[in-house]
Amino acid sequence: MKYLHAMIRVHDLDATSRFLTEGLGLRQTRRMDHEAGRFTLVYFGAPENPEAEIELTYNWPSADGSPAEDYGSARNFGHLAFQVDDIYALCAHLQSLGVTINRPPRDGRMAFVRTPDLISIELLQKGGALPPAEPWLSMPNTGSW
Repeated sequence: MKYLHAMIRVHDLDATSRFLTEGLGLRQTRRMDHEAGRFTLVYFGAPENPEAEIELTYNWPSADGSPAEDYGSARNFGHLAFQVDDIYALCAHLQSLGVTINRPPRDGRMAFVRTPDLISIELLQKGGALPPAEPWLSMPNTGSW
């Protein structure tokens, strides 16, 4: 058996694609537009593990422009997890892009953020935890993840 991908339905394909590429550093590996089915599939992989992909599924709006369906708060999905080289640097970078750090890396080991479509992303420090540091140490949790 071989793991292939996790699929996330999104309402804003461009915003979530930017979050994955510019925010997390993933690379788009392929894209398929299905005119007959009125949906687009876009796949992303991590530079060090490109074969384990995230598939974004974008169902095209109906003729009146309304979204294909309501996906809810996305809490039923759970989360995606990524091991990162420097959790503090990545969280600072995500903040510079306007991303809310829902669970700051106060322990130097773990943080949570959410994609534009409210999918929780867990960030885990590679190796041991970094020494606790500000501004993360005193930053409160924001929202839910």
